[in-house]
Amino acid sequence: MHSFGYRANALLTFSVTILAIMCTMGSLSDNFNNPTPTSEVQVLNINWFQKQPNGNDEVSLTLNVSANLQSMFTWNTKQVFVFLAAEYETPKNNLNQVSLWDGIIPSKEHAKFWIHTTNKYRFTDQGSNLRGKDFNLTLHWHVMPKTGKMFEDKIVMTGYRLPQEYR
Repeated sequence: MHSFGYRANALLTFSVTILAIMCTMGSLSDNFNNPTPTSEVQVLNINWFQKQPNGNDEVSLTLNVSANLQSMFTWNTKQVFVFLAAEYETPKNNLNQVSLWDGIIPSKEHAKFWIHTTNKYRFTDQGSNLRGKDFNLTLHWHVMPKTGKMFEDKIVMTGYRLPQEYR
């Protein structure tokens, strides 16, 4: 006859194995979800565009950000981290990214939103590279699951341009 410790070890090992298999199957089920998020950003106003005393350009924007990210939520989604970035090129760097706004979406009910805001973080360039610069606004998101690996994606919105002169 087996001892109590041996039986408890066998039961615990079996339970953990079944739990690991269920977590793996659940995580793999997210691969069948094909999200179709949508987003639109409008630049309503350039509040100011100035050269700082240290020589850097700084911009303040008023934005309307609307998005529908509900298709990213499945039974396995814990939350979604979202941020809006301005992306542009300079002679020194092929890609400059400046975060303008971010947020955490805790549930599917909050995943369809419209926000009227100014940029939450400073839109500053190290140098005088922003005058007349074309830039993209990109909505990035990171889906944080309850189990399994995180995934990220983005929507790039083109066609934005800063003025030639400081305001």
